[in-house]
Amino acid sequence: MNAEALSAPPMPGDAAALIADMGARARAASKTLALAPTADKVAGLVAAAAQIRARAADILAANAEDMAAGQKNGLSGAMLDRLQLDDGRLAAIADAIDDVAALPDPSGAEIDRVTRPNGLVLSRVRVPLGVVGIIYESRPNVTADAAALGLMSGNAVILRGGSEAVHSNRALHAAFAAGLVEAGLPADAVQLVPTQDRAAVGAMLRAQGLIDIIIPRGGKGLVARVQDEARVPVLAHLDGINHLYIDGTADPAKAVELAINAKMRRTGVCGATETILIDRAYPAPLAIVDALVKAGCEVRGDKAILALSPHVDAASAGDWDTEYLDAIVSIAMVDGLAGALAHIDAHSSRHTDAIVTEDAAAAERFLTGVDSAIVMHNASTQFADGGEFGLGAEIGIATGRLHARGPVALEGLTTYKWLVRGTGQVRP
Repeated sequence: MNAEALSAPPMPGDAAALIADMGARARAASKTLALAPTADKVAGLVAAAAQIRARAADILAANAEDMAAGQKNGLSGAMLDRLQLDDGRLAAIADAIDDVAALPDPSGAEIDRVTRPNGLVLSRVRVPLGVVGIIYESRPNVTADAAALGLMSGNAVILRGGSEAVHSNRALHAAFAAGLVEAGLPADAVQLVPTQDRAAVGAMLRAQGLIDIIIPRGGKGLVARVQDEARVPVLAHLDGINHLYIDGTADPAKAVELAINAKMRRTGVCGATETILIDRAYPAPLAIVDALVKAGCEVRGDKAILALSPHVDAASAGDWDTEYLDAIVSIAMVDGLAGALAHIDAHSSRHTDAIVTEDAAAAERFLTGVDSAIVMHNASTQFADGGEFGLGAEIGIATGRLHARGPVALEGLTTYKWLVRGTGQVRP
């Protein structure tokens, strides 16, 4: 039997029955994975990456179908950029799977150990979460990233991608599942919901006892629905309203280069800067505005920025709370570091915020004072990515406070349990 047949659940008309069936099979697979030796998981990942490379033509053809449909349906340029695969991007997807295979296996790793005065030896060890549900939009690379991270951390995953990437996701999943079967691992360890019926999302959110955690990756609408309806714990990835603050002591050449890269390298990624804050003491704000305009970016500014250039449009109150995911940026003048911190506290989505400064004290105040998952000094916000953090890949960037924060990779997909070793101690 081929991998596609092994991994495809039956198609009952009832979404709840479909997800219950997938959840039960995922639970069984998760028990196998939790005990699987690292070498077996590595073999599965290496085989999956090889299958993706071998099926490159089929995957790119499937992606071309999605791109044609997206263009016909009026997807934005940013959404199309997220959706598109080419030879280079597909090679990067396969390489990312190999990168995950080369990382230390977190499952079973000892976090710490202590010996109590009574001789009891207590240790904490990492264990998989169990069954992880991933609900995501647009990006087909999430299919492979989530599958790889789930497998290496010992979790089974249930994937529900967006309709705009349905053909790409199915082709990538088929390749990954074939790699699992080739390596002797259960294909049910990575399942793709075979329907785009929105009722399946609702069934996943209500699948207590079958799915241990839900990770949404997409726009505000998706994340809001997940948080509102979920009866399963949620690890939320909210929008990236990211700030780049240009301090008065910033090096002008560095400031321009960072502003262009942070905004324009790829406008559709969650690490893209959406708001630039400029210290009133900074000597060359116009150069930043001009460079962005020249790069093809629409600039929306406050009154001080409007006065600098005829190429700036007036920012509305809503602009400071908008994730554009496009070649648009809002810029405001602020009164020094205190003004920047106040603006970020009011408008940041707690994803990624950065300072450009040559003042070490100001940098440290910013790094400690900004309450975001990722805070940077003299670096582009586009580095907000699990691969760039050395994590191999990521399922998303968590902006909450509990369990995991920032890029969620292998360790973020584990919890821990206590192991207590005694020699017959009884409690007095």
